[in-house]
Amino acid sequence: MGVLTMGVFPGLVGSGCYDFALKLAGAAADKGHVVNIWFSGNATVSVKAHQKHLKDYSTGEKYLVELMEKGVEVCTCEACTVSRGIQKTESIAKIQWNAMHWYLSKIHCSDRVLQIGGE
Repeated sequence: MGVLTMGVFPGLVGSGCYDFALKLAGAAADKGHVVNIWFSGNATVSVKAHQKHLKDYSTGEKYLVELMEKGVEVCTCEACTVSRGIQKTESIAKIQWNAMHWYLSKIHCSDRVLQIGGE
């Protein structure tokens, strides 16, 4: 099986890219692939635990916990996350916090890399 690393950049509201990225990660993990997810920019807001789930808005917590239980590594850009007012103590358990070198090292070791969202 291959290694897939995904850079996820869009915010949770107003974009189908975020939901698509998580569903793709789950499908790849279900097929036995190693999957890494890097959140940067507005996507980092999804790592905040206990967000209220509304019918038409993604929060990510349920999907992220399920993905991590499947072995998917999820890491958020620490600088992007803190700049949006979220501290590590407010984060979903087991989400990694790191700098860009985490993402770059995962890219280097991956068979495929997808950049999803962003300007």
